[in-house]
Amino acid sequence: MPNLLIEIGNTAVKAAWADGMTLGKMFRYQGEKVIEYIVSLTEKEKPEIMVIASAIAINENKKDVLRSSCGNLILLDPQAADDIFMKHRIPEYLSPDRAASVIAARYLFKGKGCLIFDFGATLTIDMIEPEGEYSGGNISLGFRTRFQALKRYSRNLPLADPPVTIRQIGDSVETAIQSGVVSGIMFELIGYLSLFPEKIVVFTGGDANYFAKRMKNAIFVVCNLVLMGLALIADKYVQDA
Repeated sequence: MPNLLIEIGNTAVKAAWADGMTLGKMFRYQGEKVIEYIVSLTEKEKPEIMVIASAIAINENKKDVLRSSCGNLILLDPQAADDIFMKHRIPEYLSPDRAASVIAARYLFKGKGCLIFDFGATLTIDMIEPEGEYSGGNISLGFRTRFQALKRYSRNLPLADPPVTIRQIGDSVETAIQSGVVSGIMFELIGYLSLFPEKIVVFTGGDANYFAKRMKNAIFVVCNLVLMGLALIADKYVQDA
């Protein structure tokens, strides 16, 4: 029986059926009825294991609903992941999605040091040593969040869209915002890569491809890194059972 892997992020839900480490059909949902949507995925077939990484805490009533929709529920949310984190040697302060990414990167690049950049509502940077030890990370504003912040916290600036073509220097208010935001992130990325040139670089998240194609360095883009980490958590659950 396949497992169901779910990432509840800040802006959307990503889900995939998986047979071991093989990811199958994927789904994406943006809306307020998150639990109802997850339950709808299980109507035709209940998963043996459902693994959820959630950016928000899930209350007990909703947990009961989810438990009734699967054989075994593994939940990583801000209130319910300590034992899983310990099993996988992950610091308890990491968010569930970052923890899953670290687990997946260890598996994909075993014996290699990695820098993981996740381009979502936030830009997170996580570092793994060659022996698999998590050695720290940083959090910055995400790509689209920077545009929104400029609009929200400035009196006269418009909300600009991510540009297709990047100017080095803007020649209007809109292109100045676009150039400033993109260049700022590029300078961040180049700075990190210059500090840790020996690390394998992994990009994931919604805007990973946008920046990967603008980098001169060798980059591994793994769009489903979080879901792969959840598949590994499910696999370890079966092994330990």
